[in-house]
Amino acid sequence: MNPLSQLPSVDRLLSAAPLAALVDLHGRAVVTAMVRDVLAATRAAMKDGAPLPDEAGLLEKVGAGVTAKMRPGLRPVFNLTGTVLHTNLGRAPLPEEAVQALIAAARSPCALEYDIDSGGRGDRDDIVNELLCELTGAEAATVVNNNAAAVFLLLNTLAQKQQVIVSRGELIEIGGAFRVPDIMSRAGAKLVEVGTTNRTHLKDFAENITPRTAMLMKVHASNYAISGFTHAVPEAELAALAHQHDLPFVVDLGSGTLADLAAWGLPHEPTPAEAIAAGADLVTFSGDKLLGGPQAGLLVGRKDLIARIKKNPLKRCLRVGKLTLAALEAVLALYRDPDRLHLRVTAVRQLTRPEAAIRAAAERLLPALQNALAGLPVTAEIVALKSQIGSGSLPVDRLPSAGFAIRPQARRGGVLNRIEAALRGIAHPLRPVIGRIEDGALRLDLRCLDEGDEAAFAATLAALVVKP
Repeated sequence: MNPLSQLPSVDRLLSAAPLAALVDLHGRAVVTAMVRDVLAATRAAMKDGAPLPDEAGLLEKVGAGVTAKMRPGLRPVFNLTGTVLHTNLGRAPLPEEAVQALIAAARSPCALEYDIDSGGRGDRDDIVNELLCELTGAEAATVVNNNAAAVFLLLNTLAQKQQVIVSRGELIEIGGAFRVPDIMSRAGAKLVEVGTTNRTHLKDFAENITPRTAMLMKVHASNYAISGFTHAVPEAELAALAHQHDLPFVVDLGSGTLADLAAWGLPHEPTPAEAIAAGADLVTFSGDKLLGGPQAGLLVGRKDLIARIKKNPLKRCLRVGKLTLAALEAVLALYRDPDRLHLRVTAVRQLTRPEAAIRAAAERLLPALQNALAGLPVTAEIVALKSQIGSGSLPVDRLPSAGFAIRPQARRGGVLNRIEAALRGIAHPLRPVIGRIEDGALRLDLRCLDEGDEAAFAATLAALVVKP
């Protein structure tokens, strides 16, 4: 008898109890397609000499395939890298108020571009305009999908085929090879570099103003620092020079925060309110970095300039939807209560978390980690660590933290890599753990592990299986 004819049929496998349960969960089409794929692969293997598998083995392969196929691509993870605002891990986690606002907006129709008072068409920017103006001192505001889009849109609107003067020391590159000169070129503006890498003076700007100049621009170097023999022109002086020539002065803050972080012992980061007070006509900044909200690019400043920007046809291409606006509005509202900001905005809370509290969490969780690693040739201990803020914010500053260091007992072929991979590969619905290997140890920084997530983290450790 031909061994291939002994393979069970598609209908027979689908009628088996394990697959019937998967059909109820995921639908018949997905499971049927996986059954056919598994049977096709099995036939090909048998033609190459593989033995006839038993039905249980086939069912197991189909179940594993369906589970993998239906697993969400955007999975929550434990961020134990030591980088709080980790771009690859979604930057700022949203506070509960923003999560609830987002859910409410997702579940039902809402007044996105509808004026309830008048019954007429509304402007979606009105949802956050008043809050942004109140918190920054600006006359008007608008929102696009990220800060790069904000910079692109203002340049395309106000400086197309004209010159923009920027200090050579501020021609930054951020993640993904995004460069200020490139975005200016794409926006149709011509970059005019002035000064040197480490020192730029007011006269460098003044000497390069021509009839073709559209604006003076300052770019906050949020992802690096130049120290030593340096000089940068204060914002107030640049604003005065720009206004003397009837030009707008624009500040790109990149990261951006609406609060003075020094109030909680963090290094000071320039705020939009400070730039507006210094005379800036437009300020751009991000929503999902130090602000602690959803991904967005925020533009605040003069009412007439914001109005011109909003009339640019590209604004529709770059605008945000109701979910972003719902979350952003909720986060901005929290800034009206600055005394409790460090308790209510998740990103700020994680950045200001005391080292003693982080160490206490490590002490509670150390037994679970040691149990998970029992039998492996490694040691696990609590160590002092230094977290970084991340996403180009305050790049040279480090935050005292604590966590675990897992070290091999001897030079044993890649045991740390296997543990790191196993933590990343934890099966859904448990959350993968993302740490970092550094100086011969796998380090797990607990700064971003909220106390309410400790039980879930312990459950993940209990399920850990490291390949030999």
